Amino acid sequence: MPWWDAQNHADRRPLLALRGRIKAGLRAWFEGRDFMEVECGALAASPGNEAHLHAFKTDRIRADGAAQTLYLHTSPEFAAKKLLAAGETRIFEFARVFRNRERTALHAPEFTMLEWYRAGADVDAVMADTAALVREAARIAGTRALRYRGHDCDPFAEMERLSVADAFRIHAGIELLDMLDTRGMGDRDMFATRARRAGFSVADDDGWSDIFSRVLAASVEPRLGRGRLTLLTDYPRQEAALARPKPSDPRLSERFELYACGVELANGFGELTDPEEQRARFEAEMDEKQRVHGERYPLDEEFLTALAQMPPASGVALGFDRLVMLATGAPRIDDVLWTPLPPDP
Repeated sequence: MPWWDAQNHADRRPLLALRGRIKAGLRAWFEGRDFMEVECGALAASPGNEAHLHAFKTDRIRADGAAQTLYLHTSPEFAAKKLLAAGETRIFEFARVFRNRERTALHAPEFTMLEWYRAGADVDAVMADTAALVREAARIAGTRALRYRGHDCDPFAEMERLSVADAFRIHAGIELLDMLDTRGMGDRDMFATRARRAGFSVADDDGWSDIFSRVLAASVEPRLGRGRLTLLTDYPRQEAALARPKPSDPRLSERFELYACGVELANGFGELTDPEEQRARFEAEMDEKQRVHGERYPLDEEFLTALAQMPPASGVALGFDRLVMLATGAPRIDDVLWTPLPPDP
């Protein structure tokens, strides 16, 4: 039945009402800590520069009739960091974001990202924020357990904190750290050999990140957040995206993800503010996108310029719809979206 069928809507309405209460409660949490709610525009010169992130493209017709290519943003991150460069210090947004080629029980092409930033704060501060927000959502929902596909997670229990290297060793039987050089770049051939020995299939044209993602998705992520929240920390610098290197070990980055019931809920960084390193990372990602998908996205030159003015900061992107799913026990993301797209044929 379509979502607008009266009986279907009546069945879903309690979940949607609870979604509204959770949203209001999290907004109050931020406002009580002197955060400013912002609204970043969805149209952007660049949708983001990660190799396997796919955007929706459109044309803006200017007053002179010329067409300008724009994209629906995949995250408000670039615009939010420009606001930090402009002088904002604590900001949050329930942002509507758009990602193409994504449609599963946990993915929707249009969804809500709760994103926030603290200028002058270290990554531990936003880790604490993330856990507190998940607990607040559970409290509002009146539950002691987040649930998904038969698995429970007590958000009020002491969190498990696990480095990526430890997680790969424990759950996949693969040692990661000795495959990284001093700048955190991985030895692809060594990784392929170890992954194959551990039972994973590796194609000849798979890069380091392809192998990393396959092992993470197949053997690591499903085992995280069982019984209690798992904070996965210290990502290899090659998987750092927009995170700064870890001062105590430059092979690693100040990136973390939070898991519950095997589901990734949040991705956070101690933010990189070096425009030259960020440009190099973006260009490498777009080279990989061109190799694998036959396309590349432009760089946001204003964003790279703003990085040089941006203060040290940490930030998090949290999948709000997923959090509502787990807090309500809903089996699919569509169950907690007011107007989901029709399912794929």
